[in-house]
Amino acid sequence: MHQEIFATTPRIILGTGTIARVGEEVRRLGKTSVCIITDPGVAASGIVERVEGLLDAAGLAHVRFDKVEADPRYEIVEDALAAAKGAKADCIIGIGGGSSLDMAKITAVMAVNEGPVGKYFGTDLIPVPGLKTILIPTTAGTGSEVTPIVILSDHHEKLKKGIVSPYIFPAVALLDAELTIGLPPKVTAPTGMDALIHALEAYTSINATPMTDLLAKEAIHLIYNNIRAAYAKGDNLPARENMLRGAMLAGMAFANAGVTAVHAFAYPIGAEFHIPHGIANTIMLVPVMRFNQTGNLGRFAELAAFLGQPVAGLSLRQAAASAVTALTELAEDLAVPQHLAAYGVTEEHVPTLAASVMLVTRLLANNPRHMTQEDAEVIYRQAL
Repeated sequence: MHQEIFATTPRIILGTGTIARVGEEVRRLGKTSVCIITDPGVAASGIVERVEGLLDAAGLAHVRFDKVEADPRYEIVEDALAAAKGAKADCIIGIGGGSSLDMAKITAVMAVNEGPVGKYFGTDLIPVPGLKTILIPTTAGTGSEVTPIVILSDHHEKLKKGIVSPYIFPAVALLDAELTIGLPPKVTAPTGMDALIHALEAYTSINATPMTDLLAKEAIHLIYNNIRAAYAKGDNLPARENMLRGAMLAGMAFANAGVTAVHAFAYPIGAEFHIPHGIANTIMLVPVMRFNQTGNLGRFAELAAFLGQPVAGLSLRQAAASAVTALTELAEDLAVPQHLAAYGVTEEHVPTLAASVMLVTRLLANNPRHMTQEDAEVIYRQAL
């Protein structure tokens, strides 16, 4: 029997100035004590102080945990949890990029469920819902505000691991494009590429549905047509709004259809070589797409049309190849690295990295083409 299931964050508030609603939203959830989870960069930007002022105005108690690191180790969860429990928080607010939002989501879950966090790596292993969360993204990247997924780094195994559960969805997502105005180009580019890749992979996943296709297609349109403008002039508010909306729609798409091998390949190089997630995905995008095209030429040809490529008169294979060309040119325009060698990865690292890819079964299961470890080695070599 054919079934399609679609789930997303139940309350999404998108628009310029929506940050002003944060106190009201906490009150609407019936909560009184907030733990804000963020990273040092966002804390230094003044955004957190602004939120704290709004919570003060609403008469809400709050505490701040601002030590989230990029690609956070799962050990950081204990520190964030101690801050939340110490304040007797009944609501978690995550502010920042994907790492901070993911940390907020897992802290909320662990405040109610017994540890250690490691036992929840996998799908549907969390017993009960956590604290209510409100997520406020400051990048147009991960779409974490609409996904039931948390990604944490296991530095012992040199691998990124996922926790997937409907209990991870936040209660509220507040998307205010003004908060992304301060993003420098070197952050706008890789986070935007990450969002675009979410949409591309959701569209080519074997679990794509008409609903996720609709979201992925619109996300590709919004991101691809606005990312250069947002990168070139960061205070372009319409471009920033379109990027934030596109990243959210891409998040909705991949939360339900899944991402594929691009992310699977990005995880080991991110964990071992500390390559930022958006850059790791961009580096792996082209070689993985070339490999995957054979699995569904029609879908990859459609991507070319979404990316504005002139596909009239082209064969499916030619059109699919033109999608790769468009994405290569985009990465060049955004000055995002496209080779692993820039991060010290060499031929001798390839077998170990390829073996790690094969462990990311959750994502490889969504891929439109079956992959062996030998295939993975070839793909990594192409990315060198």
